[in-house]
Amino acid sequence: MQPQFKLSRQQKVRMILRYLKGCMKFFIAALVCACLTMAFHSLTPQVIRITVDTVLKSDASAVPKILESILPVKFLQENPGQALWIAAGAVLVLALLRGLFNYGQRINLSKGSEGFVKHIRDDLFRHIQHLSYDWHTAHSTGDMIQRCTSDVDVIRNFVCNQLVEVVRTVFVIILYLSIMFTMNGKLALVALLFIPIVGLSSGIFYKNISSRFQAADEAEGDLTTCAQENLTGVRVVRAFGREQYEVERFAQKNNYFSNLWIRLGKLLAVYWASGTLLTSLQTMVIILVGVVETVNGGMTLGAFIAFVTYNEALAWPVRSLGRVLSEMSKAGVSMDRVGYILHAPEETDQKDAMPFPVAGDIVFDHVTFGYEEQNVLEDVSFTIPEGSTFAILGGTGSGKSTLVHLLDRLYELKPNQGIITIGGTDIRKFQRSHLRKNIGLVLQEPFLFSQTIQENISAMRPDADLTQVREAASIACVDDAIQEFPLGYDTIVGERGVTLSGGQKQRVAIARTLMGKAPVMIFDDSLSAVDAETDTKIRQALHGSLGKTTTILISHRITTLMQADQILVLDHGRVAAIGTHAQLIEKPGIYKEIYDIQMSSDDRTLIAKGGMA
Repeated sequence: MQPQFKLSRQQKVRMILRYLKGCMKFFIAALVCACLTMAFHSLTPQVIRITVDTVLKSDASAVPKILESILPVKFLQENPGQALWIAAGAVLVLALLRGLFNYGQRINLSKGSEGFVKHIRDDLFRHIQHLSYDWHTAHSTGDMIQRCTSDVDVIRNFVCNQLVEVVRTVFVIILYLSIMFTMNGKLALVALLFIPIVGLSSGIFYKNISSRFQAADEAEGDLTTCAQENLTGVRVVRAFGREQYEVERFAQKNNYFSNLWIRLGKLLAVYWASGTLLTSLQTMVIILVGVVETVNGGMTLGAFIAFVTYNEALAWPVRSLGRVLSEMSKAGVSMDRVGYILHAPEETDQKDAMPFPVAGDIVFDHVTFGYEEQNVLEDVSFTIPEGSTFAILGGTGSGKSTLVHLLDRLYELKPNQGIITIGGTDIRKFQRSHLRKNIGLVLQEPFLFSQTIQENISAMRPDADLTQVREAASIACVDDAIQEFPLGYDTIVGERGVTLSGGQKQRVAIARTLMGKAPVMIFDDSLSAVDAETDTKIRQALHGSLGKTTTILISHRITTLMQADQILVLDHGRVAAIGTHAQLIEKPGIYKEIYDIQMSSDDRTLIAKGGMA
C-alpha cells in the first residue's frame, strides 16, 4: 500500500482547470446545448396542458400569457380535432429540436472529454519518464498502471459527465420550479420542500462513501499487481509448479476486492432505496394537494397534469445529485492517487550542468551508499583509467551492481557519502541525459521490447540500416542465431523477449548497447547465460571492437575477468583487494579461492587456446 496523499480542494480545482485548457470551448458548447435541450423539453408539458384545457374547454385564462398572443385559443376550443393535430405537430417539432441539441451536446462533450483525458495521459506518461529509478523500484507496476488507467477514467467520467450533469440539473431545477410557481405557488412550495431533504441525505451518503472508495481503489491496485506479476513471471510459475498457489493468491485478493464492492453496493442500495421512498412520498403529496386544488378550481386539469409531469421530471435530476456526490467522492480519491504521481519530484540537473566529457579517468572517492537503513557500500575508493578494462568480482549482495548504478546516476549520492568523478568532474555536474547516453549499460536480465529483433538492436540509433545492425550483432556473436530464424531480423520478439533464450537475449542486449558507441561500456554480469566458449568469443570480439572505450566488466566467472587491466574484489560492500589477475592469484584471499574452485579442466583448456577478455 502506497503512502497516503491528499490534494487540497484548491489543488484539485487547479488540476481540473489545467487539463481543461484547449478543450473548454467544447464543454461550454455542450452546456449550452444541454440547457437548450431541457428548455425545449420543458415546453412539452405546456403543449399537453393547453391541449387538454382547450379540448375540455377549460378557462382560457389558464393559458400562460406569453402564449396568448401566438395561440388562437378560442379557435382551438371551437375545433378540438384540429387542436389535437396542432398539439401532435408541436410535440414533434419540440422532439426534433431536443434531438438536434442533444446531438450537439454529445458531440461537443465527446470532443472535450477526449481532449481532457489525452492531456492527463500525456502529462502522466511524460512525468513518469522523468521520475527517479529508485522511485520506480519503490512502487509496484500494477498499482501505477491502475492509477494511470482506471483512476484517470474515473476523473474523466466525473469532469466530463457529472459536472456537466450538475450544471444541467441546476438549470432544470431553476427552470422547472420557476414554471411550477407560475402555475400554482402552493404546489410548487411542496415540491421545493423536498429538495433540501434529498440534498441532506445525499450529503450524509457522500460523507460515508469516500473512505470505502479509497479502500476499493487500493484493493484494485493490489489485484492488478498480482495479475501483472503472474503474467510477467509465467515461466517461473510453470517451472516451479506454482499454478495452484498463484490461483489461491489471486482468489484471496479478488475475494477481498469483491467484498469491498459488496459493502459499497449495500450502501448504494440503501441510498437509492431511501431516495425512491422520498420521491414516491413527494409525488403522493403533490397528487393529493393537486387534486384538491383542481377540484376547488385552483388550477385546471391540464395545468395539474403538466405540474405532475414537471414534478416527475424534476425528481430524477434532484436524485442524481446523490450520484454526482458519489462520483465526486470517487473522483476525489482518484485525483489523490493520480496527484501522488504528478507531485512526485522529477530528476533535475544542476543549473550549470554540463555535457559528458570527451575523455577522463573514472574515480570513486570514499563512496558510502545504502538503501534505507542498511549500507551496501562502505568507504569504497578506486580509479578506472581511461580506455582500460576494469573488472569487478564479489559475492551476491556485495554491491557490484550498485557501483555501476551510482556511476549512471540511477541512484544519487547524498552529501557526505563520497564523490564519483569522470575526468576530474563530479558526475552530479553532468546532464543526466548526456551522461547516460555516453555510458552503455548491459544488465544481467536485459529488457527487450515487443518489436522485431532489428528494432530492438537499433533502439539506440533508429536510423541505423541492417548492415550496421548486423555488424553489432556479429560482435555480440548473435548474428548466426538470428539468421536461423525464419524471419531473421524481422522476427518479432515476444513480451519481455520470451521468443529468445536467455543467452540470446543477453547478446541482443549487448548488440543494442554497442550501437550507441558509448565511450564507457558496462557489462553487468551480462554473459552469465552463455557457455564459456561463447563467452570467450564475445570477449575477443569486444576486445577488438571497443578500442579506447573504457570497459567495466562485472561477473562471477573468473575467465570473464582475468584479462582485465585491473580487478576489484568486493566483500560485503568493502574493497577486499584490487590488482591484476596475476597479482591476485599470488596471495590468499577471496579471488584466489574463487579461482581455485572455478578452474576446471575445461576452463584451463580454454585459457590455453588463447581465451581473453
